[in-house]
Amino acid sequence: MSRYNPREAEPKWQAAWAERDSFRAGGPKAQNGKPKYYVLEMFPYPSGRIHVGHSRNYTMGDVIARYKRARGFDVLHPMGWDAFGLPAENAARDRGVHPGKWTHDNIDAMRGQLQRLGLALDWSREFATCDPSYYKHQQAIFLKFFEKDLVYRKTAKVNWDPVDQTVLANEQVIDGRGWRSGALVVQRQLDQWFFKITAYADELTDALDTLDRWPEKVRVMQANWIGRSRGATVRFPLTETEIADEFGPTIDVFTTRPDTLFGASFLALAPDHPIVRKIAEDNPEVDVFMRECARMGTTAEDIEKAPKRGVDLGITVRHPFDPSWELPVWSANFVLSSYGTGAIFGSPAGDQRDLDFARKYELAVNPVVLPAGEDAASYTVEDEAYTGPGTIINSRFLDGLDTETALQRAISELESLKLGEGSTSYRLRDWLVSRQRYWGCPIPIIHCDTCGVVPVPADQLPIVLPEDITFDQPSNPLERHPTWKHTDCPSCGKPARRETDTLDTFVCSSWYFLRFTSPWSEDKPFDAAEAEHWLPVDQYVGGIEHAILHLLYARFFTRALNDTDLLNMASGEPFAGLFTQGMVTHETFKSGDGRWLSPEEVERKHDSAVEIATGKPVTIGGIEKMSKSKKNVVDLDAFVEDFGADAARWFVLSDSPPERDVEYTDSGVEGVWRFIQRLWTVVISLPEDAPGPLSVATSAEGDALALRKTAHKTLKGVTEAIEGFRFNSAVAQIHDLVNALRKAEGGGAGMVEARAETLGILARLISPFIPHLAEECWHRLGGDGLVIDAPWPEVDLGLLVETDLVLPVQVNGKRRGEISVAKDLDQESVKQIAISEEGVARSLEGLTIRKVIVVPGRIVNIVAG
Repeated sequence: MSRYNPREAEPKWQAAWAERDSFRAGGPKAQNGKPKYYVLEMFPYPSGRIHVGHSRNYTMGDVIARYKRARGFDVLHPMGWDAFGLPAENAARDRGVHPGKWTHDNIDAMRGQLQRLGLALDWSREFATCDPSYYKHQQAIFLKFFEKDLVYRKTAKVNWDPVDQTVLANEQVIDGRGWRSGALVVQRQLDQWFFKITAYADELTDALDTLDRWPEKVRVMQANWIGRSRGATVRFPLTETEIADEFGPTIDVFTTRPDTLFGASFLALAPDHPIVRKIAEDNPEVDVFMRECARMGTTAEDIEKAPKRGVDLGITVRHPFDPSWELPVWSANFVLSSYGTGAIFGSPAGDQRDLDFARKYELAVNPVVLPAGEDAASYTVEDEAYTGPGTIINSRFLDGLDTETALQRAISELESLKLGEGSTSYRLRDWLVSRQRYWGCPIPIIHCDTCGVVPVPADQLPIVLPEDITFDQPSNPLERHPTWKHTDCPSCGKPARRETDTLDTFVCSSWYFLRFTSPWSEDKPFDAAEAEHWLPVDQYVGGIEHAILHLLYARFFTRALNDTDLLNMASGEPFAGLFTQGMVTHETFKSGDGRWLSPEEVERKHDSAVEIATGKPVTIGGIEKMSKSKKNVVDLDAFVEDFGADAARWFVLSDSPPERDVEYTDSGVEGVWRFIQRLWTVVISLPEDAPGPLSVATSAEGDALALRKTAHKTLKGVTEAIEGFRFNSAVAQIHDLVNALRKAEGGGAGMVEARAETLGILARLISPFIPHLAEECWHRLGGDGLVIDAPWPEVDLGLLVETDLVLPVQVNGKRRGEISVAKDLDQESVKQIAISEEGVARSLEGLTIRKVIVVPGRIVNIVAG
């Protein structure tokens, strides 16, 4: 085979791996004496087909899995499917197909694509979260959490889409409208199920410091999401007796800046605060404001971008440090009921939102923190609040203190007045897991008019979704089903009703990594011994978009499972190492009438493009993440058909660091294809009677020895690059080694032996990256068995010891050449060699050498005139 043909080679080697069951993990029962290594990519949602952009994280995980296997580890590298979710219901509604069929058809297609990539996966552990054999155990976990009071039901405010008749997550509300229906979203109070994740808020925050193999930005994002804030709870006495009689004598406010209390000019309550709702009953202006706020976006970003608006509630409170000082109470659209107590005190000089609000409604702005270098007599705040440290002013007993000291002094005073105390608040709220949808895990609860909320007995699990459902109208099909929800109470036997909400799909992905350790377990969600052997996941790979919720929920689950005695995991951390890969990007194309066009529909002509079907000009858009919606995707099957799986793998690992985006270009792909053929050429150029790939050319000298040194230097560099997740660096070093081999062709027996040893190292180095070509090379070089079963090569440290130095030579400050000299060569000899170097000698023609300076081990400088 003079040219490497992936169409022949790749199926052949995939069949060989499958026949030997090469990637089946052992585990504790195997007793093979190998250390364990668990590598996992975030499992995919089976939405249709995989494109080249999707392949990047799977390829990165596969490099690690294959490398660790070669280093002697017992590697667990499984695959499954995050298979519940709204897209399947949308497909059922739009295409008239059952969600289960749509999901499993997609799984079959995507499994085939992943297998064509040649991933070293243990397919014996495959499962889909929509299988009753999986969600049966999820229901059992729910019941365990219920027993431990980690699950509860309460009435909560939710985003309600009146057209689709379902709860929407904040992220699904766009400009106040449902992302699918476009209907104006309203805030409703509904009975919902919650997981008590807040019980672990401190532990989840503190443990972030132990995750030293996580990206710093992810740890910061998680800490900010939990939002632990140290400060004080301040009680402002109400002056309105009617409100005080109903809601208590004070409005409580959590603040991180009690040192700025003397700068207060108002209190503001969230639009859905109970006091606001009460006042709205008799005040039309407040009622209108409350309803308008209920229709605005509910994400923190939406609220931050919205113009600051408020309404005076017509009540006042007394300042805790001065009972004669009354502050007006407003409702403001930037106050969140989900943070603190749903109330703030406005100190406009020290908070930009408060300042914008105060300027709009002509409220007082009293500076109380003096920045360094400012004069207290003349200092004012105009359009920009000062939020930094300084010296307290205009604050009576706090005057002259620094902000940190004043904060503690203010808390002491509040405690002595019994109007406050030091406290901690969290942004984190308990996890709302109810979804009014069909395609999800049924919640194992029964509602009985006599007994109330009754958990389904464990021996009646799973509660299986009915098959005979319809999507001919909005709302939850389980609620409309004529029989499924009707059952008998397991406590009293009377007619009762099943819970028709299903679980948030994030629940499915919060413990799937545990199920992978023992998917054959029938009576328990996972075998504890297997889970405790394999966990934590040594290397987790996935997108930054899951940096907060998925990872936070998984961390909560392992802790809660510990507390329910299903798991005994000391750290409680499921993922020891985390890597968030960049995306594969591609330019976008639009037709003249505004349609997105795929690359296959476009013909490029230098800096312009036309639509193939019409011949009309096409607008070339920006470089964006590969996205089906914008059609800038490259189909993985088509790519593999044209260039092979190894080319796809090599491309997504080349050029860019793995945490950054990599742009898909035709020229980049062509470069990968040319490299693969160059590599194959240097392999087949080795004489057939050469030594095998495990041979060592111990007698090599001269150029042959130099090649051996290059090989072992590359081996060391690639090993370190894989360990450090610098795959693009490994790719570059392998390119250099192939170039060195091309230059080393020919020569005598010593060179042939050095080439054989180097090619044997090369075949093993490329095995994690382009495994099919590696197998073909290993076979061609006469290697025994499969290259995946060969151990990772060992570096000969003796070959890394440099006996020669390469010194640049400058003439009058300009580099004119370089010389290779022995490390211990005397300076006079170094000078003579430098002067004689061809390029240097040429540059010295007609000049007189005035001085030659040798900087030992670094450079030779020649001054001439």
